[in-house]
Order: sequence, then C-alpha cells, then structure tokens
Amino acid sequence: MTYLHNIGAYFIMIKDMFRKPTRWSVMKGLIFKEIDDLIIGSMGIVAFISFFVGGVVTIQTALNISNPLIPKYLVGFATRQSVILEFAPTFISIIMAGKVGSYITSSIGTMRVTEQIDALEVMGINAINYLVFPKFVAMMFYPFVISIAMFLGILGGLAACVYGGFTTVEDYVRGVQEDFIPFHMAYAFIKTFVFAFLLATIPSYYGYFMRGGSLEVGKASTTAFVWTSVAIILSNYLLTQMLLS
Repeated sequence: MTYLHNIGAYFIMIKDMFRKPTRWSVMKGLIFKEIDDLIIGSMGIVAFISFFVGGVVTIQTALNISNPLIPKYLVGFATRQSVILEFAPTFISIIMAGKVGSYITSSIGTMRVTEQIDALEVMGINAINYLVFPKFVAMMFYPFVISIAMFLGILGGLAACVYGGFTTVEDYVRGVQEDFIPFHMAYAFIKTFVFAFLLATIPSYYGYFMRGGSLEVGKASTTAFVWTSVAIILSNYLLTQMLLS
C-alpha cells in the first residue's frame, strides 16, 4: 500500500506542477537558474566521462577482434552503436541521477526542513509549480547534453584507436558511417526525453514530500538516486522493446 500511495502522490505532484502557474516574470529567472545549475553545470563531468568511456569501449572492442579476417572498420561501427544506442542516453542518465537528482532532492528537501515551502504556501503560491516546474523545463534541454556525450564518446574512441594503434583514422571513420540507421538517433533522443522527465520529477518528489531534519535530507537524496536509477533502467527496457523489436 505504501508504494501505491507513493505512486499516487507522485502523479498528483505532476498534475499540480502545471496548476496555478507562477508569474512569467518570476518563472523566467527560475528557469534560467535551473538551466545553469542542472544542464550547464553538468557539462564538465559528462564530457570527461564520455570521452574516456568511449575510448575504453573502442579498446575493448579492438582487443576482442583478433581474427585477421574481420575488417578493422568494425571497431568504429561497434563503438558508434554502443555509444549512440546505450552508453550516451542510459549510462550518462544514471550518472546524472546521482549528480542532478541529489542536487534537486537536497535543495527542495532543505527548503522543506527550513519551512520555506510552508512560507510559499502561506503566501498563496503553488509551491510545486514554483519549485518543480523550472527544473522540468530545464531538463527538457537534456538532449543537448546527450548529443555532446555522443560526439565526445565517438571522438574518444577515435583517439584511442589512433594512439593505441588499433586501426587507422580512415577505417574508424568508415566504421562510424557504415550501415547508419537514422532511426537509431530518434530512438536515443526519445529515451533521453523520457529520462529527462524522470530526472526532474522523481528527485523533486522525494525532496518535496520528505519529513524530518537534515539527516533525512541525505536519506531522501540516496532514496531518490536509487529509485530514479531503477525507473531509468526499467523505462530503458520498455522503450527498447517497443521501439527496436
């Protein structure tokens, strides 16, 4: 029953997020602040991880293709498929569940502990719209982060190939271009939008409805990370089954 209650409260929060909106003059500033904190502030860690994990994927692929009859351009092909289909949208989203999700939960949870949310409600402001909606809008720019992750993952693979001596630049680029299916990009960005929605709303739910003191803020952040990661993995399975099967 507790899980069903939590799910019901979660969907009610999503509905209330669009009800009684805050004035645009105020909301605009909140949205730009969240874009800076959630999107731009995440670019550094995303770029670092994407470049080097792309290189690791390429090295492992090259080392497992030891048969001389297998063409070398398959290294680039395998790297492109791995990065675009799974690594960039899914792996980066799980990492963002730790970074962005913890930030969202702790920031809203701290406002709950210090009774700032109660003050907003006393003033007649829809606190859910005021706090959650800017984060939701900011996370709609999340596909931009994933597109950067895709590019840097493939670029990291190219660097690993060239400096590791596994294949030539020409073979790697040929593999990246080989049998490219445009729908795979659409599939990746559909997943990304779904993950962005989960990253914005699940941590907000755990921050908004938490009870207790500062210790509970940390517990809520951990719980939000766990359930956001679970939701991302489950939705990844369902979307892959629906879109690619």
